[in-house]
Amino acid sequence: MNEHESRAAPAVDGRDAVVSTKSGLTQRLAIVAGFEDPTVSLEQYRTPPELAAHLVHTADLQGDIEDRTVVDLGCGTGMLALGAALRGPTRVVGLDIDPDPLDTALENERKVASTTNVEWVRGDATDAPLRHAEQTTVVMNPPFGAQSGNEHADRAFLATAAAVADVSYSIHNAGSREFVESFAGDNGGEVTHAFGAEFELPRQFDHHDADTQVIDAEVFRIDW
Repeated sequence: MNEHESRAAPAVDGRDAVVSTKSGLTQRLAIVAGFEDPTVSLEQYRTPPELAAHLVHTADLQGDIEDRTVVDLGCGTGMLALGAALRGPTRVVGLDIDPDPLDTALENERKVASTTNVEWVRGDATDAPLRHAEQTTVVMNPPFGAQSGNEHADRAFLATAAAVADVSYSIHNAGSREFVESFAGDNGGEVTHAFGAEFELPRQFDHHDADTQVIDAEVFRIDW
């Protein structure tokens, strides 16, 4: 797949178009496959289905999913994009710089069987080939900047959200509230909601000591 090339799965006569409960959404997202060969510098981790369902359910309750365009920046294998697709948006776009996860995302879309097709686009989320449109919500699980030399990697993702959306939901490392609120305020935004979450990391890189590790995270809703 070339940069900025997009593809979409064919329409399917799948199960119910909208999964109305958070538990039902979690169950549907549990079949979403993760990264086959994750890249450490990109901090490629599968967003836990429970966290993705909680984020999307919260966004839907706020009126930020249905009948809107939803953009998943750094979508990976499509967990957040597909969660949003199951809640009745007008359109969903998943953007990622790595073509391999996008192939997996396309397969995940077929398995999830949402009637809302997702457009999968290869591109840099920090220099996104997107333009601001009315009624656009960004959902994202950006790199936390945990790797040395990659600190505040989520800053550029927030900058893109500010440029292309009127509201965003993003997952960050615990303790990021001051940074996120400051960045939002400097860029015409305001944090309106924040909640804590747990992020389970499987052992998938050489520097991991345990089979799984649970880290604290925070999710922020920003009006831009």
